[in-house]
Amino acid sequence: MSRLGALHLTKPTGPKHTATVIFFHGSGDTGGNMKEWVNIMARNFTFPHIKVMFPTAPLQPYTPNGGAMSNVWFDRANISIDAPEKLDSISKIEVEVKDLIQGENKLGIPSNRIIIGGFSMGGSLSFHAAYRWDRNIAGAFVFSSFLNNGSVVYQELKNASSSTLPPLLQCHGDNDDVVPMEWGKTTYNELKTLGAPIQFHVLERLGHQINKRGLNLIRDFIEKHLPDV
Repeated sequence: MSRLGALHLTKPTGPKHTATVIFFHGSGDTGGNMKEWVNIMARNFTFPHIKVMFPTAPLQPYTPNGGAMSNVWFDRANISIDAPEKLDSISKIEVEVKDLIQGENKLGIPSNRIIIGGFSMGGSLSFHAAYRWDRNIAGAFVFSSFLNNGSVVYQELKNASSSTLPPLLQCHGDNDDVVPMEWGKTTYNELKTLGAPIQFHVLERLGHQINKRGLNLIRDFIEKHLPDV
């Protein structure tokens, strides 16, 4: 049985579903809120041939919140780039993410017609999904996200061929007081050094939130890597 909460969908506006985007929310949020937020900012985040999925993270104890229950993709020792990763918690959500991808595969959508992305913790999850769990996906995007120093993602990429890595779009506000842009830039530099085909966009005067410009960059990225066929 899935540990995930409610799944919210935006259906293709055209007659055929040939690709899928999986959009992960930030810590303490829900898929429904993420869908609403994105659609308000983007004035309807829809595509003629693409289904957009907004899953909800499992309700579980979250250490940075004093151990209180929260909808989070995995637990953290602390919200800090220097904190060690809780790999046992990350490995549990790996099963759920793979199930989402395989569910689309069973519907006839191959991994190379799927893009994964997310905001904040959802973006951190997307780094793991794209560069550890299914490198056959069409691409990934992250918004206001980071990887911990010494992340297992970096360790696994040391033995990977750059030709096998999906493209990744990274956006970050330069006024972010929750996830400092320096953390995002450090993550970008590490991944770039390891051969990841990644691009970094600074969003001026933006705090820890999504905005229209960032979503337009994401939309362009999706349309480029998931063209209508």
